[in-house]
Amino acid sequence: MNAMPSLAEVVDVVIGVDTHKHTHTAAVVDAVTGGVLAEITVGTDAGGYDRLLAWAATHAQGRAWALEGAGGYGAGLARHLGAAGEQVVEVDRPARSAQRHGAKSDSLDAARAAREALGRAHLAQVTSDGPRGQLAALMAARRSAVEAATLAQRQLHALVTTAPETLRAVFRGQSTAVMTGTAARLRQRASWDPHIITTASVLRTLARRVLALQREARDHEQAMAAIVRAWRPDLLEQTGVGVIVAAQVLISWSHPGRIRSEAAFAMLAGTAPIPASSGMRTRHRLNRSGDRQLNRALHVVALSRARYDARTRDYIERRRAQGKTDREIRRCLKRYIARDLFRQLEHSALPA
Repeated sequence: MNAMPSLAEVVDVVIGVDTHKHTHTAAVVDAVTGGVLAEITVGTDAGGYDRLLAWAATHAQGRAWALEGAGGYGAGLARHLGAAGEQVVEVDRPARSAQRHGAKSDSLDAARAAREALGRAHLAQVTSDGPRGQLAALMAARRSAVEAATLAQRQLHALVTTAPETLRAVFRGQSTAVMTGTAARLRQRASWDPHIITTASVLRTLARRVLALQREARDHEQAMAAIVRAWRPDLLEQTGVGVIVAAQVLISWSHPGRIRSEAAFAMLAGTAPIPASSGMRTRHRLNRSGDRQLNRALHVVALSRARYDARTRDYIERRRAQGKTDREIRRCLKRYIARDLFRQLEHSALPA
């Protein structure tokens, strides 16, 4: 699938939509003049979406939609428009401080979304549902479970540290995993005073929470593994690419043609080099923008290959001999990994 041409070349109007939880505000913008022709606010349900489509049909047949937050509050509208055969692109929400004079309203944001889409040479397609949507839901749930389990483990450690010596002695010298299992099996003893009894009860509760969350995270990972193996098992053949990394790459990539080039994919991943010239010399620094979860996934692949892949180790040694720092080498590695994964995804597409 080729990248979309400039919207101004193919449509009469662009309908920008500022999306919110309970309402969406749309503005029809003329593709030639950039003027606002009409505005409307509708509810975020099927009736509101139908009303929005009927309203749009009264203004122009040659139209496209530019949605803010198409992966969030605008997801339902994006699906509805896609099912109706409408052309939909996604634009980022603006940084509020960058808005002209700090002006802010739903109507202004809707018009800005349309004008931004008209001014772009390359447009972002909306992410797909299907396997990608399943992976995104499972990844969010797994990440939440892992973070909650980590927090509970920290609380467990802190409580053991301050616990009475009777309990501290039980856990002394134990690893986190062993400590969690020990705490989950704690039983009250008749010789304990109320302070020890309460502390032991809380430790047991925290430990059982950790174990339950870890089981939940494993269940989500197994579900993701089944989807990845059914959709793109070829990714798992790449060195350093496991289920979690493959799932995140697929979530960010979505489908063939959504991202116009491997350079754009590298920019999305935050691995494209950023020039940092001082006037006397030109260097490049790490890119800290983009999809940070995708960047983290590529970082995991780079670390794994640096440890286990002979060709990668040889490359690292060559770059060190050229005077590159380890941080610069990691940036280069992640850039190459992003390029290879994108080419594999785009040119070795398997049926979903």
